[in-house]
Parts: sequence; C-alpha cells; structure tokens
Amino acid sequence: MKVVITIIGYDRVGIVAMVSQVCAQSNVNILDINQNIMNGFFNMVMIADTDKATLPLHELQEKLQTKGEELGLQIKVQSEDIFKAMHTI
Repeated sequence: MKVVITIIGYDRVGIVAMVSQVCAQSNVNILDINQNIMNGFFNMVMIADTDKATLPLHELQEKLQTKGEELGLQIKVQSEDIFKAMHTI
C-alpha cells in the first residue's frame, strides 16, 4: 500500500533525516519527496510504499507522530486512497 506522509513545522536541521530514518527502520520505501520552506516554515510531502513494512500502519503513524512532536512538527501518515478521497472535489 502506498501512503502519503505530510510534515509541517518550523524549519530546523534533521527533519528529513529523522523521517527517513524511521521509514528505513520500518522497511518503508520512500518513492517521492516534495519539500519547500517558506518564511521559516518547513513543508514536506512524501509518497512511500509500505508493502514490506515491518510494522502495521497505525504503529508507523504513532511512531512518526511521536518523533514529530519531539521536534515540534505535525506529521500525518495516510493511505493514498484516503488522501485522494479527502482531496477530491
């Protein structure tokens, strides 16, 4: 299953490394990354493949949310289908 990972917060060193490390430790393959920084705000969207993940989606969500809170970030992980449904008019 593909997931969409969104990260929002104040820019700081280590954000991409932290998210990438959690994905790598969980055997989640990052397929695409789009990021930008505007007026000190960091915004990143990742598309990742969880077909070979070593933990269920809800645990990945919790792990990234907890790590994000440690850095003052908001991190959400949604299945691609739910993300598309939420953003379709």
